[in-house]
Amino acid sequence: MSISIKSPREIELMRISNRMLAEMHLELAKLIKPGLPTSALDEAAAKFIKERNVESNFLNYEGYPASICVSVNEEVVHGIPSREKVLQEGDIVAIDAGIIYKGYHSDAARTYGVGQISPERQKLIDETRNAFFAGIKQARAGNHVSDISNAIADYIEPFGYGIVRELVGHGLGTSLHEDPQIPNFRQTRRGPKLQAGMTIAVEPMINLGRGDVEWLDDDWTVVAADGSPSAHYENTILITDGDPEILSLI
Repeated sequence: MSISIKSPREIELMRISNRMLAEMHLELAKLIKPGLPTSALDEAAAKFIKERNVESNFLNYEGYPASICVSVNEEVVHGIPSREKVLQEGDIVAIDAGIIYKGYHSDAARTYGVGQISPERQKLIDETRNAFFAGIKQARAGNHVSDISNAIADYIEPFGYGIVRELVGHGLGTSLHEDPQIPNFRQTRRGPKLQAGMTIAVEPMINLGRGDVEWLDDDWTVVAADGSPSAHYENTILITDGDPEILSLI
């Protein structure tokens, strides 16, 4: 396992990349409404990226065909935007996106309600976000990856939600996926020690039902096996000698 420790210059480039990504998420959130095809979100993201002369780190990644991932209801992650997939009142939709700025990656995801949604679905969105913040309280130099994982699991398990185990958070920098992996479920081993200068993406993926998932025939879209709604919340964070810095929030 090779974990990169970022220099001050690299950290600043990642701050810029993530700041732009946070701005893009805010712009995309304004568009969400019933009747919107998910392709419109991808088109808006592509326009944002082109105007700033940066790149999407998802487009063409291992063949992925869009600039962002848009996952609706039971889709956990990697939903492919489409003109045929139209948002409906009561849906929940997760947008996962990343930008490359001068060779450095950002990565963040948000889940939103479409119009009026059920209290049950809103709670799932809120608690998935809260699980992220419970996890990063442990994201401090000297702690271990398992401290983040166990804090997320400790927060989520009392709600009876399913924690997705097949997909995890990760390091990132000059590559979208670097070491270490950051699971969202309880660990028996401590895992790598966190060091100042590490940049990682922490991303709880939580299902209203069981945590089991399946891949659709497009080889990308991951869905809850029981068809239950799923929420996803992610930020890129910097490990410091004190509290972590959330790079993809403004």
